[in-house]
Amino acid sequence: MSAFFCSVAAQQNAPGDRIRVLPNEPAGRVDVSIDGKPFTAYIWPANLAKPVLYPLRTAKGTLITRGYPLEPRPGERVDHPHHVGLWFNYGNVNGFDFWNNSEAIKPENAPKMGVIRHRSIVSAKSGADWGVLEVEADWVSGKQQAILKEHTRFVFRGGPNFRSVDRIATLHALGEKVVFPDDKEGMLGLRVTSALETPSDKPEVFTDSSGRATSVAKMDNTGVNGVYLSSEGKKGDAVWGTRGRWCALSGRVADEPVTIVIFDHPANPGFPAYWHARGYGLFAANPLGQKIFSDGKEELNFSLAANESVTFRYRILILSEIASPGSIEAAYQDFVTAYR
Repeated sequence: MSAFFCSVAAQQNAPGDRIRVLPNEPAGRVDVSIDGKPFTAYIWPANLAKPVLYPLRTAKGTLITRGYPLEPRPGERVDHPHHVGLWFNYGNVNGFDFWNNSEAIKPENAPKMGVIRHRSIVSAKSGADWGVLEVEADWVSGKQQAILKEHTRFVFRGGPNFRSVDRIATLHALGEKVVFPDDKEGMLGLRVTSALETPSDKPEVFTDSSGRATSVAKMDNTGVNGVYLSSEGKKGDAVWGTRGRWCALSGRVADEPVTIVIFDHPANPGFPAYWHARGYGLFAANPLGQKIFSDGKEELNFSLAANESVTFRYRILILSEIASPGSIEAAYQDFVTAYR
């Protein structure tokens, strides 16, 4: 077992539920806390085109997700309003774009978009060592037809130095073949706080303290220090469009050293995933975009026959330290073993 998880093993006999999973369906949310401190929430507000985990925090309570568009913070970028918290969708499913959908889409383009609609909480369990949330959702096309049924199991863990989420999503094709043509926009996505972006000298648009958008000719890189690292040794901007079994994003958020790692499982389609990891704060694993990321050398065009299912397994690990590649790899092997 990797060092990150030893603290949980040591507390297996501790009384009470350390990890609390508390549904509040009238409010459209399930709150998750660890050791009495908020960690994240599964939410499905009417103004989002999919359910998301938002926000996400470190073990010390530091926010690692961008606030915009739900809770804009001073100095944040205001691009890509569909990038909210941690989500799972795709840019082309039977020709419908689930990834880019948001309230910014013009009405005339709505028929081209897809929506993921939360349907039910199957189970919510608190525990001493982990908490579990199981939910169901429908992937609905622009023709208002459900084409996929999603069953997702979230497993939440945490200790003094880490938080983690396992997201095990099963997609079931409803009534017809469902095709996922190779596309850049997918599939497990996280939009991080501005401190974990890559320093930039390009013109940008940011929010002020009142939430108003402001154009800035050159970015103020104060406190911006994020660095990507893949399992294959790629670093910084060189990570984008390359494969890896895991990818890490490290930096300091205020006074806290932070590493966020996304683990891809060997049983997932398209393993190892391509990393759609951008300097402006989009951190995504795309297992289905081979043609785009390989410049046409590879092509997948993944599909499900009617009534066929597929499962995607991911772990998101949030550490209060700048983690070494060796320690990340050890934690990755724990993840692989957990879902053999």
